[in-house]
Amino acid sequence: MDKTFDQMIRDTAARVLRIEGQAVSDMAENLPPDFEASVEAILDVKGRVILSGIGKSGHIARKISSTLASTGTPSAFVHPAEASHGDLGMIMPGDLAILISNSGETAELRDIVAHVARFSIPMIGISGQADSTLMRAADLRLILPSAPEACIIGMAPTTSTTLTLALGDALAVAVMERRGFLPEHFRTFHPGGKLGAQLSKVAQLMHGVEELPLVRAETAMGDTLLEMSEKSFGIAGVVGDHKLIGVISDGDLRRNMDGLMDRTAGDVATRNPRSIGPDMLAAEAMAMMSESKITALFVVDDTGRPIGLLHLHDCLRAGIA
Repeated sequence: MDKTFDQMIRDTAARVLRIEGQAVSDMAENLPPDFEASVEAILDVKGRVILSGIGKSGHIARKISSTLASTGTPSAFVHPAEASHGDLGMIMPGDLAILISNSGETAELRDIVAHVARFSIPMIGISGQADSTLMRAADLRLILPSAPEACIIGMAPTTSTTLTLALGDALAVAVMERRGFLPEHFRTFHPGGKLGAQLSKVAQLMHGVEELPLVRAETAMGDTLLEMSEKSFGIAGVVGDHKLIGVISDGDLRRNMDGLMDRTAGDVATRNPRSIGPDMLAAEAMAMMSESKITALFVVDDTGRPIGLLHLHDCLRAGIA
């Protein structure tokens, strides 16, 4: 029976992914010899890492530049055609240039190649042709492994662009790890959107000390209820010796309804409650609330002193889900 149209499409997609995946796997086992030196060169740069390429290579260059910039390495993309009409001035001594051309013979890159040579600006070349004009001019050479393009005519940039993109990611991540780049650094460059929200710290979202519903263990429940009502978090913290020793939630009130007004806060409170630190990721705190089926957590310092409160609604408003 002939294959259905849908199956033919799936077969094509699978073939493309297998070809490109195999090429990336092969490169992982045989990294270009100058890879380590290229990482060190990026780490040593005093200015910016300038990426350039034309066509598909230009799109990949933009992405690599963006990834470097978002992970702590100042970077910019310079279009080679614009460079020939004044933007060469964007590439300065102290910078590092990474030029991308699969053939290594891209005419539009020649002015940048001449410019970086004139001002002794280090250059890394990325190409599939080791003996090309670009690679002969480069100080460091990241040669892409020989692999077939994934299109049926073997000409459309597919495998070659995937390899270049993957190699750029490998460079950026290697540099990132050598810098000791941390989640809080990452958030600095990603303040907006869901990613920024997921990297928010508890300290950035919590309510401060002046808003905390706090009572002492000997506080009468009548006064405790007034404190809970005034602060409107549906929870009260019980303190002793300036430390959080218990928490009273709506659930604790329901469990102690009989004779509630004859008791003290210490009688009703759940002792040794769960708490969080200000440096915890808010997303982790939200996961704790979900796991414990609670809507708020007190934030304490290293001594156990309550310094804030994080409510589930604070996380939701910040876009954490």
